[in-house]
Amino acid sequence: MSVQIEESWKEVLEGEFEKEYMHNLKAFLQKEKQEGKVVFPPGNMIFNAFNHTPFGKVKVVILGQDPYHGQGQAHGLSFSVQKGVTIPPSLRSIYKELKNDIETFTIPSHGELTKWADEGVLMLNATLTVRKGEPASHHNKGWERFTDEAIRQLSEKRKGLVFLLWGKNAQAKIPLIDDSKHFVLKAAHPSPYSADHGFFGCRHFSKTNKLLKDQGLEEIDWQIV
Repeated sequence: MSVQIEESWKEVLEGEFEKEYMHNLKAFLQKEKQEGKVVFPPGNMIFNAFNHTPFGKVKVVILGQDPYHGQGQAHGLSFSVQKGVTIPPSLRSIYKELKNDIETFTIPSHGELTKWADEGVLMLNATLTVRKGEPASHHNKGWERFTDEAIRQLSEKRKGLVFLLWGKNAQAKIPLIDDSKHFVLKAAHPSPYSADHGFFGCRHFSKTNKLLKDQGLEEIDWQIV
């Protein structure tokens, strides 16, 4: 099965692409297309999180649930939207917390977070595709098994990663992570419905940088321009 994904990830996950669940997932996506369904993100952006953050360069993992389902929003990075698209409420909360956490942070005019991905922040959704206008429409089709394996491989083969787990869905992945060799920071989801109940004030961004610095690693420049 031919998949366009960054080489180091392709090597780590190569066994997954030949498994039955992945062939079934591919057939499901082809059927969606044949039936005229609009699927986000576009095909060449589905693996953006992997393509911008090679396996050996991951420092931080931010887990989301599934892609945004509105026109022009999703581009393969959790919580991020393409330039020119209104900043979603959860990302507005993230920016607000960043402003409170890091004095020098200036809230940007857009929600395009590729810069973080290029600096080593794996911005991974549990499900990598969605039908237009139908949130969670591609849940339980196989993506979760694939992304769980990605998390498992990071846990097993890397050391000292910082996992930012916001909300119950992200925190359900804790059993995949060896917390004796990695750092797990938990908080409420940044959604407007829950941000006031433990996301605001979590200071995950400065805490992440301290954990990286303590390991002699370069900190993340969270500023988006």
